[in-house]
Amino acid sequence: MMKRFLSVLLIFVLLLAPVVPGSRAEEDDDGDDSGAIPLDVAEEAGAEPSVMPARDLQSGDEGDDVLFLQTRLDNLRYFSGNLDGVYGEETREAVMAFQQDMGLEPTGIADVRTQVVLSAARYRRLRYGSTGDDVRELQTRLTTLGYYKGKISGNYLEATRAAVRSFQKANGIEETGEADPETQEALYSAAAIGRGDAAEETGTPQPPLSNFLVDEEDSSAPMPEMPVAFTKKLKSGSSGSLVKQLQERLKELGYYDGPISGNYLKNTVRAVKKVQTQNGMEATGVTDEDTWNVIFNDRHIVLPEETAKPTPSPEPVPFAITVDVKNQIVHVYGRDEQGEYTIIVRQMLCSSGKVGTPSPVGDWVLNGRKSKWCYFPKWGDYARYWTRINSSVAFHSPIYRSVSNTDMKVSSYNKLGQRASHGCVRLTVEDAKWIYDNVPAGVVVTIREDLPADPELKDALLGEKAPLNTKSCTPVSTPQPTAEPEYSRDAKPDLKGGALKKGSKGASVYWLQRRLKELGYYDTKCTGKMLDRTVQAVKAFQKDHGYMQSGSVDQRLIDALAEAEKMTPEPGPVPTPAP
Repeated sequence: MMKRFLSVLLIFVLLLAPVVPGSRAEEDDDGDDSGAIPLDVAEEAGAEPSVMPARDLQSGDEGDDVLFLQTRLDNLRYFSGNLDGVYGEETREAVMAFQQDMGLEPTGIADVRTQVVLSAARYRRLRYGSTGDDVRELQTRLTTLGYYKGKISGNYLEATRAAVRSFQKANGIEETGEADPETQEALYSAAAIGRGDAAEETGTPQPPLSNFLVDEEDSSAPMPEMPVAFTKKLKSGSSGSLVKQLQERLKELGYYDGPISGNYLKNTVRAVKKVQTQNGMEATGVTDEDTWNVIFNDRHIVLPEETAKPTPSPEPVPFAITVDVKNQIVHVYGRDEQGEYTIIVRQMLCSSGKVGTPSPVGDWVLNGRKSKWCYFPKWGDYARYWTRINSSVAFHSPIYRSVSNTDMKVSSYNKLGQRASHGCVRLTVEDAKWIYDNVPAGVVVTIREDLPADPELKDALLGEKAPLNTKSCTPVSTPQPTAEPEYSRDAKPDLKGGALKKGSKGASVYWLQRRLKELGYYDTKCTGKMLDRTVQAVKAFQKDHGYMQSGSVDQRLIDALAEAEKMTPEPGPVPTPAP
């Protein structure tokens, strides 16, 4: 069966004939951000690249295709050496082990067929003696389905082998005791048959009584004599003995009055939702482990006629993010006392999509998918600290030629502050890591092209961007922000050196910006450099106070600013940046 599957897969991929990594036009140094593939997280279905290998790979070969081979072998835990793009002995041994597991001739040469199979593979073969996180995941899934009762150790020993054999028997798979790819596909699928649903298995494993702490108070709910273990998630469309058991219990508690059919349909969904609502849970209608334990094992379950428990308030989302395409700046906002996202937490230079490949305007909710490295299969390029925005774009670092911290495309770093990508939002490595480390799922990212030009802020951020050491691909030094000058409304500047105008800079300009901000005319960063936003604010103040709208500032205007009281200016045509 496996060999036939691999043959069909090979023919299918050959017909697709997609782009080969390494065949990109050399004059395009920007890379392609679309279709990024995380290299260290489980890929979404269909996210794995269908790459047509350009050559057979063997000992002594070097290049990006060898690096990609090593990366895939590393993801499947066949390879633990350096990801250096050099086909050495460790790579050859890893290829041979993969070939053996997949029923291919174990030559140690990664021919086209081996590379195609490797690109599509999701699991390695697990057997007695295997170790690792994938064994731990296997044991956890077998425990959930009721086949494994041992320690989640990550060691594939006799108890794990017996549990796999029981699962294979119940699911109509050859009973080898080895978790080959076919067995793992079945195990992790929604159609996997749990032990409680298998006709040949009897009894339900019971959890320790200590898992269900109770006090001496009597409960109004009829309770089972022993705790009833959760073995499988049930939802609309489920069927079998577990659904019957659930329906009987719901009827006993007064939540369900339908037939005991063993079919999880709308009446059962409605009853489960009612249980969840009454007991302060999210009303999903799905019987997960928490819901099962409330229904079967909680002496204090709230019954239908009793007062419902309050639903716990969800944790507020800590940030909102705005990607300002016009100024090429990412703004991170925190919550104020009213719960609104108005407090600037961080502002970062970026490179969003070029005019021909723009970043998608709109609101996007982060789902938490992240990866320390990602791969762009169309171009064969890489990036660090990938945080998904939507299905086609993400935050990430500048572009790298390989999975190496010292192999950055320096041009992509130098372009920060201008449009340069194919849709993604590039940041410095430090800023991309900050997003990766601090921004959770649920944060709204708003991409906008309609915000006003903000030359003062952009100039300040460009000034903070350190030059790059081209050998180590790290900033020459971490720039320390200049301490803001002391400010007092009464410490007005003395303009003996002449009027302030566009291009002026220094402490006098800083005082001017701070005073204009206090009066409500200026709404961006006080930089001490007078650019267009400052000039616009000066003109607005001059208009409101009967001065000629020159945009320049003499001593008379400084004195007027010092004496002025805050007033509400006429609404301007330019909106304030907001998430």
